[in-house]
Amino acid sequence: MKGFDFENSNLPEKLKGVKSKAGTLSFLRLMVFLAMGGLFVLTVSDNPVWLLFFGISVAAFISLIRKYNEQKDQEAIYLALEKMNTYRQKRIRRKLKDLESGTEFQEKAHPFSNDLDLFGDHSLFQLLNHTVSKNGKEALAKKMKSGFDLGRAEAFREASAELCTKPNFLLAMESIGMAFYNEEKSNSGWIKWLHEENKSTFLIAVFAFIGPAGGLTLSVLVYLGIVPAALLGVWILVGMIFLGMVFKPLKKAAESIPGRDQLKTYRYWLAVLEKEQLASPLLKKMQAPFLTKEVKASTLFDQLDSLGLWIQNRINLLYIPLNLIFWTDLLLYLRLVSWKRKYGNLVADFPAQLEEWEVLISLGAFESEVGGQGKVITVEKGLIGKVVSHPLLEPGVAVPNDFVIDGDQRIVLLTGANMSGKTTFMRTLGINCVLVNLGLNPFAEEFGFSAFQLYTSMRNTDNLGESVSSFYAELSRIKQLIDRIENGEQIFFLLDEILKGTNTEDRIAGSEALIRQVENTEALGIISTHDIELAELETRMSSVKNFSFHSEIHDQSIDFDYKIKRGACPSFNAHKLMELMGIRFQEEK
Repeated sequence: MKGFDFENSNLPEKLKGVKSKAGTLSFLRLMVFLAMGGLFVLTVSDNPVWLLFFGISVAAFISLIRKYNEQKDQEAIYLALEKMNTYRQKRIRRKLKDLESGTEFQEKAHPFSNDLDLFGDHSLFQLLNHTVSKNGKEALAKKMKSGFDLGRAEAFREASAELCTKPNFLLAMESIGMAFYNEEKSNSGWIKWLHEENKSTFLIAVFAFIGPAGGLTLSVLVYLGIVPAALLGVWILVGMIFLGMVFKPLKKAAESIPGRDQLKTYRYWLAVLEKEQLASPLLKKMQAPFLTKEVKASTLFDQLDSLGLWIQNRINLLYIPLNLIFWTDLLLYLRLVSWKRKYGNLVADFPAQLEEWEVLISLGAFESEVGGQGKVITVEKGLIGKVVSHPLLEPGVAVPNDFVIDGDQRIVLLTGANMSGKTTFMRTLGINCVLVNLGLNPFAEEFGFSAFQLYTSMRNTDNLGESVSSFYAELSRIKQLIDRIENGEQIFFLLDEILKGTNTEDRIAGSEALIRQVENTEALGIISTHDIELAELETRMSSVKNFSFHSEIHDQSIDFDYKIKRGACPSFNAHKLMELMGIRFQEEK
């Protein structure tokens, strides 16, 4: 691979320079092509000595094409880097509207992803995603939704921390994908084709060498007038019998081998990966399959690209007469069979492995661009967070909080005024848990939790198509939670405005019953509620603790500090909020 420039400074000047070089090479290429045509005419009509100069012109033309393509590739890299700079600023400022939302990965039945803004508008996926392929996005989404595993998370944290220190490597990998990979033109069927065996018979092997020798000899004899030209026609008819033997497998290969942009992406990615010195065990393990000893992994894609170029251009008007005279399809088929036998199964595994690298690049780029600076701490039981904030809020806007929940203080009742920050706080804890599980640093000074699984119930909506009310949807979520808890799972749950779909009396009774049911299990979590009556449970149950968010009511406004406080909320603001929205309350006469 040519050594590309991945430095993302002074891009407008660099783009101007590379476009100028490409224009000059394009003009020279046209001049050499015209000269090549003239020399060919002279070779045929005047003197064979012109064949030497024709060959030189062909070599020059090929060289100019190669240099022109290199300049266009560099231009594509610069354009990708410009787009990446724009996306980086959007992520830093948390202006995520124009970034891919990952809405297709939303899953209502998932234990936590639908409630924590992992996907959709203004989501963690938009902040985290640096993948380019559909499969890469799916792999990232799968990892975001994966069950909690602190051991696996630690291995990924070490890997993402190392990648964060390699900005040039991250820029190279992402810009290559953004510059060349085109999902609409990608081909997924070629992996199966690589595993299929193509057999070569002794007859094909013999005539693959007879064809060029016989065709060249016969052409010279016809040119010198020693044999009649009709004999060349007979030779072509005979050759079509043997060419027909390889027509179908070559046609299938032409349809199966990916386009040049897809192969170029893999080739350039591998060239970068082959040269990078990596230290963390996970990164070295992920790099190892590409460090092939016999031939470089990137070279294998060069070879496949070259094969594909010949096979996919066999209907070219210049190739057809050469094929009919020299039976070149037979040689091409033998070369294809040999390459597939040696490297087909090996190369077939590379795309899936590169998709995992797309995920790793996303993790490293996230840490480099906007990642949290918090330390992950070990917690024996529960969750501890110091100065915890929400990653989707601008750092200057987010209000951090401290929080501890442990084996003694296992159930937190969270009360507070409307809009005071209860739900955002719960999502802050949940999404930081997800970040830690991904192997990323939390948005906190310190953050850690024990070996539990996360479960949430916040956005429970009705479904007319399934005749499901929001209240029934919430009950279904709670039933799943109870089933898992009673099966002995260690669960950290976040339940927002519990049982809000029923009347006050039933809501309070049901909430207390659920809390008592949870008390004797391994579960711990937070339940937010507007029912201040539930706060009294703290005096009767040692595992229940009250926390709250407050508001300060003025004549024409309500102020919030978004800081969590010990104890139940002393006052609520719904009445004042309704007044500010124009509802006039009249005293009864």
